[in-house]
Amino acid sequence: MSPYIAEFIGTMLLILFGNGVVSNVLLKRTKGNDAGWIVISAGWGVAVYIGAFCSNAYSGAHLNPAVTVANMLCQELSWQEGGMYMIAQVLGAMIGALLVYLFYREHFEVTQDPDAKLACFSTAPNIRNNGQAFFCEMVGTFALILPIFLIASPSLMHGDAPSDTDPTLGLGSIGLLPVGLLVFGIGMSLGGTTGYAINPARDFGPRLVHAILPIRGKRDSDWSYAWVPVAGPIAGAILATAVFWLLSATENNSIGL
Repeated sequence: MSPYIAEFIGTMLLILFGNGVVSNVLLKRTKGNDAGWIVISAGWGVAVYIGAFCSNAYSGAHLNPAVTVANMLCQELSWQEGGMYMIAQVLGAMIGALLVYLFYREHFEVTQDPDAKLACFSTAPNIRNNGQAFFCEMVGTFALILPIFLIASPSLMHGDAPSDTDPTLGLGSIGLLPVGLLVFGIGMSLGGTTGYAINPARDFGPRLVHAILPIRGKRDSDWSYAWVPVAGPIAGAILATAVFWLLSATENNSIGL
């Protein structure tokens, strides 16, 4: 399978399960209505597990432009390849969001709260302060990317080149269960401020679908905030990559390389 198709399918499944659990909890008259934040966090952990499981063998299971940017900075992907990964991720996220809407369409109809409807597509801060929200998204993504590097790439800590059999460092590179638990942990510990997008495609693609779909009683798509869950995760990925290479350089110096 093409890595780009794998990224498309993996991200589509990520959003289908991830935004699906949000819809199950927030929309009226569902079986999971008002089930709470723990269910949402657990659902997103499972969503990442499923998306990574289905795409890891073919693309490294990035499913996230922030992960792809980290790979490009480490020269494990060319900028052209990385750009194609990100396009596939956004398109997959859009189709996943469309499927969630079609699946829960009747429940969107009976839900009156326009903010809840938007939350089934994209994130928003509970306290409106874009600078603080940017910081939270940056730290949350840092807490995603750095563990991926540290667990998946011990050889790089000793200055070795990436293995030809594992050319990219994606979500699946640290093991499918650990990455699901990592995302679950980020949601439980760091998700209470912004809803932890930590993934530009996860937020931008579904937000665009929300803007396009003729959803009865919907609000605007909050484009004044939309830059935060894009720029914050990218900044977090850059920071995590810088810290990883600083640690690598320190390790190399300590062994006399």
